[in-house]
This record gives sequence, C-alpha cells and structure tokens, in this order.
Amino acid sequence: MRIQVRRTGGFAGIERRAEVDTSGRPDAAEWEALAERALAAGRASPPPGVPDGFAYEITVDGRTVYAADPQLTEDQRELISRVLKEGA
Repeated sequence: MRIQVRRTGGFAGIERRAEVDTSGRPDAAEWEALAERALAAGRASPPPGVPDGFAYEITVDGRTVYAADPQLTEDQRELISRVLKEGA
C-alpha cells in the first residue's frame, strides 16, 4: 500500500509532502488499518480550515481524501504524523 500525505497552509504557507510504501514492512497491517480508518473519516473535497491552520490531502493507493486542522480525527492525526516523520 502506498500512503501519501500533502500538507499545506500554516503561518509560512510551505507545502510538505511525504510517502510511505508499506510493501514488505513487518508492520504493514498496522499501517494499512490506520490508513483505512483515516480515509473513512476524510472528505471528498477540501474542508474549510482556520486561519494559519494546516490542510491535508491523504492519498492511499490512488484514493484521495481531504482534512484540515482542527477537525482531524485521532486516526488522521496519527497517520499524518507517521507519514510526515517516516516518509521520504
């Protein structure tokens, strides 16, 4: 499974992208379950955000959903954090 996160917004408006491929990872099932929960809570179009907040585009195997601070679910927050930390 290929998980991509794109973050935009914030004070500086700097875009950040990261990607994790779960193929061959020993923790792939955990990543995939987290990604499915995050997708289920996402929106089909970008939600309204707050001034200087972050907006997120989450893509998992070609399926894209959108989320924004401060309305992230715990699963979305965890997935975004993990992908931005571990992804290249």
